Amino acid sequence: MAFEFYTCKLSDGTEVKGLYEIQPKIFGDARGYFLETYSERDFYINGLRMHFVQDNQSKSSKGVLRGLHFQTRHPQGKLVRALQGKVYDVAVDLRKGSETFGKYYGVILDAEKQNMFYIPESFAHGFYVLSDEAIFTYKCTDFYHPEDEGGLMWNDPAIGIDWKVIAPDVNPLLSEKDGKHPAFDPMKNYFDINGTWI
Repeated sequence: MAFEFYTCKLSDGTEVKGLYEIQPKIFGDARGYFLETYSERDFYINGLRMHFVQDNQSKSSKGVLRGLHFQTRHPQGKLVRALQGKVYDVAVDLRKGSETFGKYYGVILDAEKQNMFYIPESFAHGFYVLSDEAIFTYKCTDFYHPEDEGGLMWNDPAIGIDWKVIAPDVNPLLSEKDGKHPAFDPMKNYFDINGTWI
């Protein structure tokens, strides 16, 4: 198999169901390297039976923070990785009734390591650029619907994301839209346990 699949667990050992960090096998020699970045067969064998319909790519400079994003009626599962540079990537569970509802999990995605992160539908997603520049790519299980966008405040204390390298006196570079997302409200219905918008 060309990949190793790792379930994601919080510091208390609770598994965030549906999240996976994926490490492809890299075959290198004096000429360079080769790796598979996706195999439907290998993913299916490991229970990841998604169907991708759209690929996206972005380029960002150090200090840029994108997120936290989700879509409501057309939620997107995302397989994300850094093609260049390094980012801190975060997923927030928005499934009402989930054991990890309102909790986040973060992973550093590094182009040299070539690791990937699978974030299922009904999670909010964002990333912060750690390197001087980063090229970030992701496969999506649904198309982008601009009228369907949702978001959460990147520094919401109720979620408490540790953005690792952001000191108290440093402000990340945000889009105007990302700077206006609302706070997470645990009393609000987001998605049900099956990933349907409530």
